[in-house]
This record gives sequence, C-alpha cells and structure tokens, in this order.
Amino acid sequence: MTVPSSPRLASTGSAVHHIAVVRHGETDWNLAGRIQGRTEIPLNDTGRAQAADTAAALARAAETLGLWRGLFASPLSRASETAEIIGRGLALPAPRIDEELWERDFGAAEGVCVPEAHERWPGLEIPDAETLEALGTRTASAFDRILAAAPGSIVVAHGAMIRAGLGRLTGTPMPRIANGEVWILRRPDTASDSAARHTAIRLDVLGDLSAQGTGDRDLEPASS
Repeated sequence: MTVPSSPRLASTGSAVHHIAVVRHGETDWNLAGRIQGRTEIPLNDTGRAQAADTAAALARAAETLGLWRGLFASPLSRASETAEIIGRGLALPAPRIDEELWERDFGAAEGVCVPEAHERWPGLEIPDAETLEALGTRTASAFDRILAAAPGSIVVAHGAMIRAGLGRLTGTPMPRIANGEVWILRRPDTASDSAARHTAIRLDVLGDLSAQGTGDRDLEPASS
C-alpha cells in the first residue's frame, strides 16, 4: 500500500480520546501463509522482535500522544505474548485478557493456506466460520467499549478482526494489517458533529502517523 509521507503526531492535549490497536507479531503459520483463526499458534523469534520494535514505536508516539495507560490482549498466546513484550518495553502492568478480542473463528479454513482458502471459499465466506458481519459487530463493540472505559490503552489482537472492527467504526474499507502494525483509533467528537465517525490512522515504525489508506494490501486478509 502506498502511504503519503508521515506528518509528526499532533498533540492531543490533556483529553485522551484514542487507543492503539496492534496486530500480534509473526508466527510460523503467518510465515507459511496459513489461516490461524482461533488455533493456538505461538510467536516465533521474528514475531518477538516485531513486538519489541512495536514497543519502541509506541514509546516514541507517547512523546506527543501522551503516556500509554494500560494493555488489553486477546486470549490467544500470540497476542498476549506480544502484549507482554510491549508492556515490558513501556513499563506497563500485565495485559488484561479480553474475551471479546478473539480472532475470527475461520472454521474449516483454519490451517489452510490463504490462496487455497480463497479458491475454496470465495470472499472467505466459510459456512462454519464466524460471519464477517458478526465479526465486524463484535470487534467494533469491543474497541468502542475500551475507548470509552480505558482511553490511552494499547489493544493487541488479530489481523482479520482488527480490519473488520476498524472498518466498521470508520466506515472505510481497511487494508490488510501486517504483523506488529499499529493503528491509532480515535472516537468522534459527537458534541460538535452528531454524525461524526471514528478515525483510524496507521502508526509507522518511527512513531509517526501516516495518512489512513486503503489499497493493494487487501488481498491477504486471513493468515491471522
């Protein structure tokens, strides 16, 4: 995906209206291009290094966004270990495990390589899987709940569910989310505009915000 040059983060002032949403680091199934879903697959060494790099980027972003206040993670170990590594890097308490942050249940597609899955189930509409509609509803609700109750938190979860949740809240199709990638999700100022939507902006490795984009990464939604 082509992203415009990154502006420096704008200070949010004293009020906090954002969370950082992070995809877990790489696993061996990610490397092989296999759909993980809710299958328990641990981080590999590259994934652990990605988590450390993500912590460093979030530390730089905190210089303008403000200190991070806490951590939430999916029950799956690839997300919770990523959160633990980030927490150590930022001197945060252990992550709170949130049952609404599970990855999509991909049913029979779990363990299948992505190209084969697209051939067998066009659009990844898999009969025994969680529907894309249900996934978007569940994930958007979880993100919105954390935004309201614990702004300034870091939420570590999974590619397909992050993409679905951010897309639902912003009303914008989202690109594929890479391992270790961070998106800053901000809730709307409904006091000034009742029709306002959430905004999501990608954080780059330098701790800067890039313009939100969609595009050519959206062909790989599933090696979660």
